[in-house]
Amino acid sequence: MDEQALMGLNPNADACYRQRALAYFEQLKESLDGWEVCAEALAKGFYSDDHVKFFCFQVLEHQIKFRHGSLTAAQQQLIRETLMKWLQAQLMNVHPEKPFIRNKAAQVLALTFVMEFLTLWPKFFFDILNLVGLNSNGVDIYLRTLMAIDAEVVDRDILHSPEETRRNILIKDTMREQCIPALVESWFQILQTYQHTHSELTCQCLEVVGAYVSWIDLNLIANDRFVNLLLSHMSIEELREEACDCLFEIVNKGMEPVDKTKLVETLCQVLQSAGFFNIEQEEDVDFLAKFSRLVNGMGQSLVLSWTKLSKMVDVKVSVETLRAVEGKVPLMLQLLIHEDDDISANIVGFCYDYLLVLKQLSVSSRKQTWRYCSITGSYLIPAIMLAVMNKLKYDDEYNFENEGEDEAMFVEYRKQLKMLLDRLAQVSPELLLEAVHRVFNATMQNWQTVQFMEVEVAIRLLYMLGEALPASHGAHFSGDTTKTSTLQSMMRTLVSCGVSEYQHSSVTLEFFETVVRYDKFFLVEPQHIPSVLMAFLDHRGLRHSSPKVRSRVAYLFSRFIKTLHKHMNAFIEDILSRIQDLLELAPPENGFLALLSSDDQLFVFETAGVLIVNGESPAERKQALMRSLLTPLMEAFHMLLAKLPQEADEERQAVLADCLSHAVGFASRTSKAFSNKQTVKQCGCSEVYLDCLQTFLPALSCPVQRGPLRSAVRSFLHRMIICLEEEVLPFIPAASQHMLKDCEPRDLQEFIPLISQITAKFKNQVSPFLQEIFMPLVMAIFEVLSRPAEENDQTAALEKQMLRRSYFSFIQTIASSGMNEVMASQEAENIERVLFTIIQGAVDFPDPVAQKTCFIILSRLVELWGGKDGLVGFPDFIYKHIVPACFMAPLKPTFDLSDAQTVLTLSECTLTLHMIHLKRGLECIQFLQEYLPSLQVSPEITQVTDTHLLPSGSVTCFKHFI
Repeated sequence: MDEQALMGLNPNADACYRQRALAYFEQLKESLDGWEVCAEALAKGFYSDDHVKFFCFQVLEHQIKFRHGSLTAAQQQLIRETLMKWLQAQLMNVHPEKPFIRNKAAQVLALTFVMEFLTLWPKFFFDILNLVGLNSNGVDIYLRTLMAIDAEVVDRDILHSPEETRRNILIKDTMREQCIPALVESWFQILQTYQHTHSELTCQCLEVVGAYVSWIDLNLIANDRFVNLLLSHMSIEELREEACDCLFEIVNKGMEPVDKTKLVETLCQVLQSAGFFNIEQEEDVDFLAKFSRLVNGMGQSLVLSWTKLSKMVDVKVSVETLRAVEGKVPLMLQLLIHEDDDISANIVGFCYDYLLVLKQLSVSSRKQTWRYCSITGSYLIPAIMLAVMNKLKYDDEYNFENEGEDEAMFVEYRKQLKMLLDRLAQVSPELLLEAVHRVFNATMQNWQTVQFMEVEVAIRLLYMLGEALPASHGAHFSGDTTKTSTLQSMMRTLVSCGVSEYQHSSVTLEFFETVVRYDKFFLVEPQHIPSVLMAFLDHRGLRHSSPKVRSRVAYLFSRFIKTLHKHMNAFIEDILSRIQDLLELAPPENGFLALLSSDDQLFVFETAGVLIVNGESPAERKQALMRSLLTPLMEAFHMLLAKLPQEADEERQAVLADCLSHAVGFASRTSKAFSNKQTVKQCGCSEVYLDCLQTFLPALSCPVQRGPLRSAVRSFLHRMIICLEEEVLPFIPAASQHMLKDCEPRDLQEFIPLISQITAKFKNQVSPFLQEIFMPLVMAIFEVLSRPAEENDQTAALEKQMLRRSYFSFIQTIASSGMNEVMASQEAENIERVLFTIIQGAVDFPDPVAQKTCFIILSRLVELWGGKDGLVGFPDFIYKHIVPACFMAPLKPTFDLSDAQTVLTLSECTLTLHMIHLKRGLECIQFLQEYLPSLQVSPEITQVTDTHLLPSGSVTCFKHFI
């Protein structure tokens, strides 16, 4: 071997050596017999360097994985001999190889097994077992190999081709027939031999048993000899976690319900008699987490058995299984209330399934489960409710300012508990409502002296009732009087007891979240609105010390105002004056850290707009208020836009452009309060928005930072088309002219929807403008699409694809809006050029979304121009290009009929042919009788096409043709 190249395998080697090692590796991989050098080095132990050994295994792995079929019988035999010689050498080693070497060797052995077990090496396992016996080094490699085989053959998370799947099924079937009993016996011997002397090997073996038990005969494992051994491991500290996992896999194995119940019950009896159910005496939380998972598996298995048996005739067996389920509930409850969240989380699945059982039982049967439980000293359903309520609480260590992995895990755990609460509400809504009411009232009476987690969870429970006890459109305060009066009472307490002053961000956030969830409460009791408004506006809400609280409150305040705007008339001007400083555009140069981010300010501007528009003031006052809201934005915009071109520093330019974009965005957001032009006119606000438009449009001609500025102004134009309608039209030509200069793909892609919106809304009103802009827009698109790009530039390719789609969508809008004169008025050569792009889009680009649009356009153009009075020369175009496109597109190898979008494309293609037949009649049939034979189509299919496809537009018929 190239010794200098091998020096480069060391991670600390120089770059030139590493490069040489990589080249040598590629050379050996590609060489037909170079791998044999590595095989010899492994078999004879030439090298002590771990990196060289690993390298040799990698070369061998490549040969087996990619070239096994082309190797001669002698070479395949050499691989087998190499592996067995290397394995034999391990038996003599005083110190075993490093784990990464052993893992790689196991992978290579597993690959060889997969390739040869069914044909060349049926005695694979027997050869290995005979060689290694109970030698610890050998057993280690054997167990690692079994896990590698599991990954290759059994693991459902790894995707396999249909051929590999068939092969794997055959391997498992053959193993069951020929060697599984011997493997199981070897596992038993390993477990028995090493349980007290080599915990690592024993744990490896338990992992193997757990992995294989899902597909082998369970009787080989679920017998007294094996189960007693596993249970004995439950008492050995180093083994018990792995033993728990192994028992979990045994319990999880698919079985008939009666057999599964017997297995679980037997296991439970043994575990209980051995004292494992006395969990209060267990201090090892890691073990308890595993044990909780095992109990969860047993419980869920029993529930599944009961579900199946309850649908059968044998009531007795079903009742016994239900009794077995209920027998595990006290233990489930103990694990659920455990202070360690991992232990509790692992049992949630069983608890959830058990509650589903209760929901399915008749009311009389269900009431029996309210019964007293002597183990926990409580009634079961209320006990589960209390457990969930307690476990929802934050602990002292939760970091609200810097949430990390632990905090994220608790948030996920809370979501699981919420599912339990929702299920409890389905089982007994009255009981849940009563329990929450009791906890809430007790906490709110003493909120000043109670820890934050108690206060937060009390409010949180009220909040969660909103989903647990659903109401149509949030109407929680009408209908069932028990529910409405209880919720109303709790809401009254929440907003009047002063808890909004609690000095903890989690309580503050929960207060506002709950107020907004039950905003319809204030329609019933509007007298509480002023106090809640003050909470939103002062140090508790928008001016809270925590940025996280301020941000969330900005959003929640906008929702609150939208729901209750009819009740805000008396407070409008007071609110606007109190939030005035939050509506200022923070200039980038003053270094002032604003209370709200620009995203948060969007909600505040929208809130201000809603207040102004929905107030009962006369139009003049609304106009004045809106102008006072928007004028500072326009003034700041004008000043910043003048500065931008003079700024030389690019970073500084970007900051200014960002600020300008925010100003436009804020103005746009205020218009969300308007539904259409009528509302704008009624409020007398048209003029102020036209002033905004005139202020913002000059940004389109700014020579720097075009992208963000164009994007902002474009969005504003979209809003103004809705709010001002035809009053916007005078501004569109100049705006379009600027936006078509020096375009990037994204600019055009975002500009086309604006033109399409104008086209669809104003139709003939904008026809002269569209006729004028049509070719400049099309030419700009062609120019961008023709720009060269790097072959592997995925971003550029995607941008072009999206632009192409937008272009076709624009043509479709014109065609379907009845504005064919926009295209018909263009010069003949330009029309032809556009038509060819549509044909190209239908046939040449493997993009079914664009292809579908192109066929919709072609069908519409045939309808408009395909008759006797259509566009001159268009019938020729139909036969030369459109009809061939309808056949060539589906015949392309990229036309995948298993894809839903492609099927829709085929449908539009069929409808295009149908439309041609409607417009051209017999002439179309005569053309196809001449054209189809050129595609090597049989006369029978030509006949079917003429008699069925064209008259009916049948997609099924066309699929038959393809």
